[in-house]
Amino acid sequence: LCRSDGILVPQLVRILKNLIMSGYSPEHDVSGISDPFLQVRILRLLRILGKSDDDSSEAMNDILAQVATNTETSKNVGNAILYETVLTIMDIKSESGLRVLAINILGRFLLNNDKNIRYVALTSLLKTVQTDHNAVQRHRSTIVDCLKDLDVSIKRRAMELSFALVNGNNIRGMMKELLYFLDSCDPEFKADCASGVFLAAEKYAPSKRWHIDTIMRVLTTAGSYVRDDSVPNLIQLITNSVEMHAYTVQRLYKALLDDISQQPLVQVASWCIGEYGDLLVSGQCEEEEPIQVTEDEVLDVLEGLLVSNLSTPVTRGYSLTAIMKLSTRFSSTPLICFSSNAPLINKYDNSGNPFNCWIKITTNPRP
Repeated sequence: LCRSDGILVPQLVRILKNLIMSGYSPEHDVSGISDPFLQVRILRLLRILGKSDDDSSEAMNDILAQVATNTETSKNVGNAILYETVLTIMDIKSESGLRVLAINILGRFLLNNDKNIRYVALTSLLKTVQTDHNAVQRHRSTIVDCLKDLDVSIKRRAMELSFALVNGNNIRGMMKELLYFLDSCDPEFKADCASGVFLAAEKYAPSKRWHIDTIMRVLTTAGSYVRDDSVPNLIQLITNSVEMHAYTVQRLYKALLDDISQQPLVQVASWCIGEYGDLLVSGQCEEEEPIQVTEDEVLDVLEGLLVSNLSTPVTRGYSLTAIMKLSTRFSSTPLICFSSNAPLINKYDNSGNPFNCWIKITTNPRP
């Protein structure tokens, strides 16, 4: 009925215009704004009438622009009207310039001291980022600053919006900020942030080395929070990056020397050493200065993972498999484990472990 009434929208527009242009009216004034409750109700009704209606939307574009530019923002009552104006602009078939104006209002909301206003601004920007990506990009630095907010809800919205803003042009800068956030954020954010970094890096990585370096940063700072399906995906990435094998195995080996508490890191490193340990020992890395590593040193690191209290059964399986592979790749000795590890190896060999393997055990330690 309302949609079929051609004079309803012009009437509402006229009433709203009178409200914002009228002088002081003590019986309806709230913090210097004339009848804000009526303004909000009119804006909500205009939002309903203008949705999917070109003519109605065009009729209300000018008044929405006036409300957006003339409403006082120093008081919450004015911010409430502006927020309703933004929602109306986003829901109707508004002009592109008007939508940019609405997004700029949300950008100013991000600087407000009221955390509730900052939160609704981030939520609204997240809803519109797919349709008005470039306009939202202009507020990228302010959005990233919200990652430092003390409020948990604001941090989460800022993180989600930051990932939505990542593209091929800003991938390096955005990943720098998000990796810093990953390093310092509360544990409840780490799993989602790590997954977001992996997805963004896979989609927009400017080079394979940058991609691998980014993954290494995640594994070393938040490896324990990486989801289980990330390990095989990372292994597949390394497998496909043939020219980076020597560089990757050297980086992962050095990471193991520093920290074996991050189990996904240890698992990926064990697999990589098992596959490309010969490149590590031969010092074929051309991307950075090669390190001097002997076959015995590599095997000692893997054997250390077998007896470490930090290693999970899955991690020990990766280490056992790596040792077995290196028995065919290393030339100095086919006898690859100390006899002191025999009970542990037998345990996994006889337990139905999916990494079950036969390993020849020497009765004397390697010299």
